[in-house]
Amino acid sequence: MLEVMKGLTLAMMLVLAQLASAADDVSRDKIKGLDEQVQDIKQDVLAISAELLQLEEKLIYPSNTQVSVFVSMAADPDARVDSVDIRVDGEDVMHHVYTHKELEALKSGGVQRIYTGNVREGQHKLEVTVSGQDFQEAATHTFSKEQGPRLVEISLFDSGNTINFKDR
Repeated sequence: MLEVMKGLTLAMMLVLAQLASAADDVSRDKIKGLDEQVQDIKQDVLAISAELLQLEEKLIYPSNTQVSVFVSMAADPDARVDSVDIRVDGEDVMHHVYTHKELEALKSGGVQRIYTGNVREGQHKLEVTVSGQDFQEAATHTFSKEQGPRLVEISLFDSGNTINFKDR
């Protein structure tokens, strides 16, 4: 039995030695070429993933029923928003708690798509509650959904009001 174990160990050592010498034969150029191929494949996968996300969005939210709600914020250095709650036709559809980086992006002119959903054609009621460090304010907006996608922007701290709506 001991002889068999010694033989197996010797055979394993020979195989490992051959693998090590074969690995040494692989040139740096071959490794570099392989790295470039891997990077190309990664880029292809990312492009395919982006296309799949767009197709998924078109299937889940067809343009004839799609409504998207965006949030923007005036560059008010004192404004401190903690969260935004959104209801469409009395149904809770979104609760978002903001991070410091998200608030800085909004104050710098960024626009956030906070909600995308499906609604039928006709009149709809959008209710928004904004909570901050020292305040909580709510506002409602009625919008008309027609054929094609509908965009509604919630503008915070613009024109002297905490919550303003813009239909697009």
